[in-house]
Amino acid sequence: MYAIIETGGKQYKVEKGTKLRIEKLPSDVGAVLEFSPVLLRREDGSIEFGKGKVLAEVLSHGKHKKVIVFKFRAKKNYKRWRGHRQPYTEILIKDIQEV
Repeated sequence: MYAIIETGGKQYKVEKGTKLRIEKLPSDVGAVLEFSPVLLRREDGSIEFGKGKVLAEVLSHGKHKKVIVFKFRAKKNYKRWRGHRQPYTEILIKDIQEV
């Protein structure tokens, strides 16, 4: 059984026991999140759209590795270095339920 959920403007294919790093959510570590409705849920060969919910537990919060943004203009003595670390929330999928 798997489901496709949407959070943070992105879609994820999840199964029970899957660990994901998603866009940061304002929730405490150990809290249970509910993603509802799911975009697609497949179980035993049958597919349902827009029905069901996914329960997940928040494991941790953190930041991804640094991404360097470097701007450069040839022959103009222009160089700019910027670094960016995107915050994330790591979750563990506990259950996929039908509604």
